Amino acid sequence: MASTHDNDLRLEEMATGEQSGTWGTKTNTNLELIADAFGSGTENMGSDGNTTITMADATADAVRALFLTITSTTLTATREVTLAPNTVNKIWIIKNSTTGSQTITIKQGSGGTVDILNGQTKVIVTDGAGSGAAVTEVPLITSAGGDLGDNAKIRFGAGNDL
Repeated sequence: MASTHDNDLRLEEMATGEQSGTWGTKTNTNLELIADAFGSGTENMGSDGNTTITMADATADAVRALFLTITSTTLTATREVTLAPNTVNKIWIIKNSTTGSQTITIKQGSGGTVDILNGQTKVIVTDGAGSGAAVTEVPLITSAGGDLGDNAKIRFGAGNDL
């Protein structure tokens, strides 16, 4: 059986008995890619149009990072950013640092999308469901009083105070 990259970080999963003499190198590469997934990266949209950012198989790239800043040339309208492949189930913190004061719409498949206003940062989850994949915003913890100091009340999403 040949190596596969069917996991959420696109690491190389070597088959038993495959690639004799290269397991150390392949394992080190996988460990570096796992470390990259906890870091930050920047992806540039490249043009004033919709774009797809693809996490490459077994190769370092910015889209693998937990905190992803998206930049651009000057945008003239809301643009879609598709996170690929559509089989990756992952959490991202994405900041819209594009120029042109436009919103970016984060998508993965034909499912739900999340809009991120210019200058805004959101936590999102991609479900990796293939062609119907959806992106969901993770509601952040907020304080009813604005300060998470002593005796603060914490509100989860639209829920009750704790």
